[in-house]
Amino acid sequence: MPLYRLTKENFHEVIEGNEIVIVDFWAEWCSTCSSFKPVYMEISENYPDIVFGKVNTQFEQDISIENRIQSIPTLIGYQNGKEVYRKMGSISGQLLEEIVNGIINKTLVS
Repeated sequence: MPLYRLTKENFHEVIEGNEIVIVDFWAEWCSTCSSFKPVYMEISENYPDIVFGKVNTQFEQDISIENRIQSIPTLIGYQNGKEVYRKMGSISGQLLEEIVNGIINKTLVS
């Protein structure tokens, strides 16, 4: 499944309309965000039934405020429309896989 560009127009529809959604909050000026992008894209390809989205915090400030984003990158996992996981800072591919699998199996403790 391709990465979704989440905006104020589609954010709630995507979050509430899918069982599991993983969202990367990022900005173009953020070097850590840039380093995480290829990892995020690679892992997203391993889970075609899960929605992976990206919110550009520079342009989607309302979504960032609503989700209490205080630093980037921030990764939030949603299940059935509710936040079930949050991680700020750099994330390795291995940790991202563990997070996704934890959400799928409902075994994740944040």
